[in-house]
Amino acid sequence: MRFSIITICYNPGPELKTSIESVLSQHDADIEYILVDGGSTDGTVELVKSYGHKIATFISEPDKGLYDALNKGVKRATGDCVGFVHADDFYPSNDVISTLAKGFEDGADAVYGDKIYVSKSDTDKMIRYWSAGMYDKKKLKYGWMPPHLSFYLKREHYEAVQLEPGVYFDPSFKISADYDFMMRVLSRLDITIKYIPIPIIKMRTGGTSNKSIKNLIIKSKEDYLAMTRNQIGGWYTLLFKNLQKLPQFFKKGR
Repeated sequence: MRFSIITICYNPGPELKTSIESVLSQHDADIEYILVDGGSTDGTVELVKSYGHKIATFISEPDKGLYDALNKGVKRATGDCVGFVHADDFYPSNDVISTLAKGFEDGADAVYGDKIYVSKSDTDKMIRYWSAGMYDKKKLKYGWMPPHLSFYLKREHYEAVQLEPGVYFDPSFKISADYDFMMRVLSRLDITIKYIPIPIIKMRTGGTSNKSIKNLIIKSKEDYLAMTRNQIGGWYTLLFKNLQKLPQFFKKGR
């Protein structure tokens, strides 16, 4: 099974090297690595080019934001399934992709696992452990969702839920287009979904949605829009979605 792994970035700094190395160090994995850069001026272009053919596709040009970049990456993917590792993310071990591949070989259309938030200055320090739990469609209206960055989906299903040709993530969203995409997949498609209870991705804290109160408000409004337009639930869904984050700060990592 061939995996299309997509990294998007814009002036990411030295963290990008860790992300790239974590993808390229995966054992027993057939990977098409795609890197979409928004026109960085911090040495990113030179860094990526230093890896040569190990990065199958490299785009560096101005874009219209995070979700425009994601759409560019998915549009160029040719693998059997698609996943993401961004500039603040990295795999916790070198057998993540081979483990995911076994899940797909068992007949799954989507495979997901857990996510660990780590300190930006000390990536060995865990801040939150997102234990995703088993999939049950009924849980969606109570705010449950798997972590997008630990969710790997067959590429054919990306095509099935695109909003228009080449548009998988709604660019009108500033923060929650990934949640909207996930809800579109989980509420509309009749697919087999497998949960693997291990950390799939580590993410440095300090993401866009948590940078300010303003962003938290924008995220809540966009989450609610995603819920209602995908006929998932209402305000109670939004409330439960936020409350479900609290136990993550007390869970122990694996």
